[in-house]
Amino acid sequence: MKKIIYLFILLLPFPILALTYPTLHYRNALIYDLTDNTILYEYQSKEKTSIASLTKIITTIVAIESIDNLDETITYTKKMDSLVRWDASVAGLKVGDTITYRDLLYASILPSGADATTALALSLSGSIESFVFKMNELAQKLNMTNTHFVNVTGLDAEGHYSTAKDILTVLKYALANPTFKEIYTTKEYTLTNNLQVKSTVNNKNSNLDTSRIIGSKTGFTKEAGLCISALINSNNHDILIITIGAPTTKERYNITDALQLITFLDNNYNNQLIKTKNDIIKTIPVNFSNISTYDITLKKESTLDLKNCTIQGNSSLYEVKDGTIKRYNIVDGIVDMTSGVTVPRIELTNYQLALFNMLKGRDGDEGRLDEADLENLTPEILKREMNAIYKKKNVYTAVCADAGEYNAELTINKNGTDSEK
Repeated sequence: MKKIIYLFILLLPFPILALTYPTLHYRNALIYDLTDNTILYEYQSKEKTSIASLTKIITTIVAIESIDNLDETITYTKKMDSLVRWDASVAGLKVGDTITYRDLLYASILPSGADATTALALSLSGSIESFVFKMNELAQKLNMTNTHFVNVTGLDAEGHYSTAKDILTVLKYALANPTFKEIYTTKEYTLTNNLQVKSTVNNKNSNLDTSRIIGSKTGFTKEAGLCISALINSNNHDILIITIGAPTTKERYNITDALQLITFLDNNYNNQLIKTKNDIIKTIPVNFSNISTYDITLKKESTLDLKNCTIQGNSSLYEVKDGTIKRYNIVDGIVDMTSGVTVPRIELTNYQLALFNMLKGRDGDEGRLDEADLENLTPEILKREMNAIYKKKNVYTAVCADAGEYNAELTINKNGTDSEK
């Protein structure tokens, strides 16, 4: 079990405290905001590992891209059945069953049927090996550099591995396909042979409420442990949760971890309005014009992801809770809890300096700024420097905002008029 930490950066010139997640059980994890295209959290996400039936995500999308007619029928043969290992999860196909390709796709994802993935591989490519070649081709195309497949089921085998980061890559790719997304987000389905298949998260013998999980693919092997990829929505954001390596007990830790993370995101991750369109962000002096100053305004609303936490400086402590910020005075090192006052959601005083130094100075980088540099620290310079830091370090998984607030460029024409681009 572990406590995971989520980095929280508020644009204030104070030390940053960490937000503690619930106690969870996985070995590898990644949480990704599809709406904002942002990794919210990752833990050993690039570590190569067995991935169990998360393999069937790529098996299914490769099959979809190989099928001309989803409603074309095939017969489940004795040869197909003979290639399904005794210890693999199955949908329940019988030799002689006539089913459609669409049936096989649902049977691959929902009950994690190795019989279905085997039937897809043989009917579409003639052999397991030929189909696996296509899977590795797609992995290479998607730049999944820490991934290699040797089977279509995900059963433990030498040379069959991936990472949470690579699983995210292929899942994002697959969810962009309407057929895959429809299947992935279906909870139960009846095949044309009247066989009913259900998602593995919907276990009638479990008292877990999984209604918040919009779509999923689970998995388990001895080496991979309990795994899950899940699509959820929290505070109007579509979120992907991927965990691998939870221990095997009577508890369904892959699912309980996902449910705990949903609750955590609900309570601690939400957009708050900082500034509205046309709010004045900065007034700048203008030379050689018939105006002396110019107000820079926003072209669109600016939002900030506020997390519940406390941020302590030398003389003040800020408490962020449910989108409201309260400031308390610190006297002789003691927080005066009677002094609390509600303050604006973001205090812009010296925020450029604070944010730049927090990022630039985290790992001892040279080039930190002081008050004297503020005059020359334009939004354009700040944004360029920040982007360079993000790319170099790749350590800040949840930066609240950046110089993009200044979504304006100013042109002063020779005739003294001004315009905003």
